Amino acid sequence: MDPARLDRAYQTARAALLAERHPGGYWVGELSTSALSTAVAVSALSLVDARKHASLIDGGIAWLRANQNADGGWGDTVKSFSNISTTLLCISAFHLAGASERQGEPLTRCREWLKRFGDTPSEIAEAVRARYGKDRTFSVPILMTCALAGLVEWREVPSLPFEMACFPQSWYRFLGLPVVSYALPALIAIGQAVHHHRPSWNPLARLVRVASVGPSLRVLTRIQPPNGGFLEAAPLTGFVTMGLASSGRKDHPVVKKAVEFLVASVRADGSWPIDTNLSTWVTTLAVNALASGDDLESLDRKEEMVEWLMRQQYRERHPFTGADPGAWAWTPLPGGVPDADDTPGAILAMCQFPDLVDGRRHAFDLVNGVKWLGDLQNRDGGMPTFCRGWGKLPFDRSGSDLTAHALRAWHVVGWKAKVTPRALAYLAREQRPDGSWLPLWFGNQHAPDDINPTYGTSRVLLAYRDLGLMDSEPARRAVPWLLANQNADGGWGGCLGTPSSVEETSLAVEALLAAPSTAAVDRGVMWLCDAIEAGKLREPTPIGFYFAKLWYFERMYPLVFAVSALGRARRLREIV
Repeated sequence: MDPARLDRAYQTARAALLAERHPGGYWVGELSTSALSTAVAVSALSLVDARKHASLIDGGIAWLRANQNADGGWGDTVKSFSNISTTLLCISAFHLAGASERQGEPLTRCREWLKRFGDTPSEIAEAVRARYGKDRTFSVPILMTCALAGLVEWREVPSLPFEMACFPQSWYRFLGLPVVSYALPALIAIGQAVHHHRPSWNPLARLVRVASVGPSLRVLTRIQPPNGGFLEAAPLTGFVTMGLASSGRKDHPVVKKAVEFLVASVRADGSWPIDTNLSTWVTTLAVNALASGDDLESLDRKEEMVEWLMRQQYRERHPFTGADPGAWAWTPLPGGVPDADDTPGAILAMCQFPDLVDGRRHAFDLVNGVKWLGDLQNRDGGMPTFCRGWGKLPFDRSGSDLTAHALRAWHVVGWKAKVTPRALAYLAREQRPDGSWLPLWFGNQHAPDDINPTYGTSRVLLAYRDLGLMDSEPARRAVPWLLANQNADGGWGGCLGTPSSVEETSLAVEALLAAPSTAAVDRGVMWLCDAIEAGKLREPTPIGFYFAKLWYFERMYPLVFAVSALGRARRLREIV
């Protein structure tokens, strides 16, 4: 390895990272624009008031047409493979916007692509249901949109028990809801839409749902963020808007605020992103990446940034999920929800500044953040995303990547409670026979079943590194898996044979730097140097979450992961 070349690559990545910093001392980042979000937003605005929002609707339709994939379908991002969900939502948007006759050629190509899933609306609907299995969080909104557009019959849209939202929030995990914990707004609004268009045949169920409309709408009103955007996400906000508007509530206060959010979040090119931003998340990633290379002195305005991070901690019980105070969400905006990935990230970032985070002034922040994570731990020892004990659906199950991140946060503050051995036992059980771990949140569209064991294994190994457990049996099994899944070009993708990316190569390199030095690590570092010299720092890779059923990419990810890996490599080789 050429030390000068490694240093130049690091300096280039660090400069790019620092150039992204907001004048306020934090980072905002930029999420990919999304065909899925754009289609849902267009459909929602069309149902509420097509004339008033004509310019936004026309702009969204034009963007969708310009970004149709060559095969005739649409993917979630401009870099994503076509999938049935986003393709159906785009077709629905054309119909609901009254643009289907003007868009004959794109729709003809699209219908040809859809034939791989069946020739009839019923077959298409079944393909959507099969894609998501028992989890109705996305299948029902998609099929509702198709029914509103006349693409499928309402009998194809499963009902949602929106009446369950009227129970106390603490009961939700015992009720067996068919949607994940964050999707309560969809449960209410879409459940009411299905009830409106296809009432239950059971007289008792019909009576209960009629009586539950008002109370559940009050719940929906109470949990809506001040800016109208549920989770800061155009898809969820748009689905809620469609559900209420289609059941005769275009003028409901929830719809008005939701429309305000959609109008405010459209981009200049006529599209919508998957979420507003991941500002808190990317800020903590950036801080921890610079710390990896012992390079925090490159940051100015440290106190300002630490105070900004402190302000993002929730000080009151969250109205949406009922989360206790003490945690962080991915964004400082009002639609965020505290979770078990952003909270460890924030704790790790704050602990990089011991002179600024003194025990008396910030005792609430660290102690309560750590306690919040401990209280969230599931009975199996793993960490869920939002809510403890739901356990059945994605985001509500324990995840190896989340558990590893929590372990690192507990360790850095010296918290050695019983949560640590339970979490380590969970990770040992979740390790696959080949030595790898699968993450809950992130996937790779090139890998079989869209999995990403490179991400999962690397993230878990970082926890074993921090805890001084690289000689443990799980870590000794994981390192050979990473080495065996290095591509011939020296980089890593989601697994062996998938295209190498800056993000995945950086994660694998950083994890392997904690293992005995190998030529494979040097090859990975050189791959990163090649990529940076070729300008690939500005080429983010689509990352799947929700078991890879929804895709996005973030402009900051290649920068932060490259800085973290190269900074540590530079430090270990004493290139300063």
